[in-house]
Amino acid sequence: MKEQSLELATFAGGCFWCMVKPFDEQPGIESVISGYTGGTTVNPTYEQVCTNTTGHYEAVQITFDPAVYSYNKLLELFWQQIDPTDPGGQFYDRGKSYQTAIFYHTEEQRILAETSKVKLRESGIFSKPIVTEILPAKVFYPAETYHQHFYKKNPERYNSYQKGSGRESFILKHWEEK
Repeated sequence: MKEQSLELATFAGGCFWCMVKPFDEQPGIESVISGYTGGTTVNPTYEQVCTNTTGHYEAVQITFDPAVYSYNKLLELFWQQIDPTDPGGQFYDRGKSYQTAIFYHTEEQRILAETSKVKLRESGIFSKPIVTEILPAKVFYPAETYHQHFYKKNPERYNSYQKGSGRESFILKHWEEK
């Protein structure tokens, strides 16, 4: 695989622990990194981001081969991991750092993201407005090591969180036919 064929995608979907596994399991995904983006504090810590004063979102940055797994497929998978109608965060996690957003790296990504948002809105899956923002990519800061691939390091805690937060049941309710 040639380095220049790889691209970046950045998504904020609430708790970044829950956003790694779905992407990590797909073909053509080179890496999925948990981190922070969209804020003003340089190299923020988890504790700083949790105060909701840095402006950062918890996010994942995905390095992928678009010839194997397209950006459109990444967008589809992203929408299926979140509640795109919740402006205050995701599930049990509340505040700016847990809001949803798509951070585009190119004009093509912006157009594809906007198109996918319209398609989701028009699908009728959700009765409330789709509030996920589509924003230009900013500096991405990798999160602390203990947050990386949390689902592999702490599977029991990860599974308990997925279920207890309401994310798992929400996904099953809205996307079980897919």
